[in-house]
Amino acid sequence: MGRLLAIDWGDRRIGVAASDELRMLASPAGVIVRRAGKRPPVAELLRRMDEIGDVDAVIMGLPLDGDGNETARCTEVRAVAAAITERSGRGVSFVDERYSTARAHRALHEAGGKVGDHRHDIDAMTAAMLLQAVLNGGAVMPASTVGDAD
Repeated sequence: MGRLLAIDWGDRRIGVAASDELRMLASPAGVIVRRAGKRPPVAELLRRMDEIGDVDAVIMGLPLDGDGNETARCTEVRAVAAAITERSGRGVSFVDERYSTARAHRALHEAGGKVGDHRHDIDAMTAAMLLQAVLNGGAVMPASTVGDAD
């Protein structure tokens, strides 16, 4: 069984996390900074997967609104997921990421950290929290169940 990779897609930064080989523990695996006006950094994500090694599947946070409806950013996330699958052959599943960054901020604060000191780390921490929830038995959403038009 290979590792799972989680991606927290953001406007400015993309958080990445990976599971261990036993798929019991999620760890932050870095942040990719996005450049304004540039295409999504799919090639950088694929390089990151190769660096981590033995990645079988990818989990991406789907930025739903407070009512569980898809947002405009969901279209971009789905396009990136399709590109990852097309270029790597790895399946991509989605997980509801509502309030995930707020939860990561709260966890950092409770641990005595300051968000300002960890601005670039928070996205990788968010990806790790999303992945850990999946590893703990949280449900992932197949692409067909969230906002797909048939």
